[in-house]
Amino acid sequence: MTSFLRSDRSRPVAVWLFVVAAFVLAMIVVGGATRLTDSGLSITEWKPVTGALPPMSAQDWNDEFALYKAIPQYAQLNHGMSLEQFKAIYWWEWSHRLLGRLVGAVFALPFAYFLLRREIPRRLIGRCVGLFALGGLQGAVGWWMVASGLSERVSVAPERLMVHLGLAFALLGALVWTALDAWNGAARQALPSPWSRGALALVGLIFFQILLGALVAGTDAGFVYNDWPLMNGSLIPNDYAGANLWATVAHSQGAVQLHHRLGAYLLTLIAIAMIWAASRSRYLTFDTRMLAITVGGSIVLQAILGVITLIFGVPIWLGMAHQIAAAIVLSLAVALAWRARRP
Repeated sequence: MTSFLRSDRSRPVAVWLFVVAAFVLAMIVVGGATRLTDSGLSITEWKPVTGALPPMSAQDWNDEFALYKAIPQYAQLNHGMSLEQFKAIYWWEWSHRLLGRLVGAVFALPFAYFLLRREIPRRLIGRCVGLFALGGLQGAVGWWMVASGLSERVSVAPERLMVHLGLAFALLGALVWTALDAWNGAARQALPSPWSRGALALVGLIFFQILLGALVAGTDAGFVYNDWPLMNGSLIPNDYAGANLWATVAHSQGAVQLHHRLGAYLLTLIAIAMIWAASRSRYLTFDTRMLAITVGGSIVLQAILGVITLIFGVPIWLGMAHQIAAAIVLSLAVALAWRARRP
């Protein structure tokens, strides 16, 4: 058996964590498709165990469809939908929930195996327990989000979608960081450098921009104001203000889209400055410099993709591409923040 004291690294553990991160990325992608196809309310009950099986008979399908017909989304948006049309949205939501269960299994079973074999570095055991708890919380928050659209709304509450998506991206970033720690061992650098502090701040800004994007998705704000750089010919949309501050920040389509645009502009300027600074720096190692330039370039490309997605009215494939790119940008930024703390 491998002793906890022999090494503070384990590459098999790192590979496992990277695999879990890939599953979380897949769940984010399917979740995005579920949102874009308005499929998230097609399953109206939370059955963590028995819900793993889809309807197995015609009667089962009719029962599920009857439950869906009882919620406002069917009555107000999809009245007259056929059973076959219902099945199309049902499979998206079922696949999303199935992936959630798979993520739990892909994490829990190897975790127990590595723990019994004493292969997980001692300093990472508590962190892995935290990651598992965060994944469980994500499932509970997912149902909390869905429940907001079952009685009085025709879609989920934007702020709950923001929390749900934010937790998914936080889990992805934490998995990437922990996997890198497991692969390479503990950092030996005593004091954080300006680059390490700046890289961590950049991760925070990217995460905040993702939260703003979740509000855009939750309010369907990407389907309005599809011109750029103006918004229906104005710098500030006419419907910017809501009834109060929260209605403006979280529910106004004009406000959430403007905020997301402004966040993109800020990040793009920072990315360009970072590319310039990294290319001229004599204090960064070659791999850190290349990673910083890659992160900056990915931010610029993501901003361009966001504009294209908006102008074309958010077709499903572009909306999914934009969300995948956000996950890649965040993962690269986390890798840069991790690397900048290394000597």
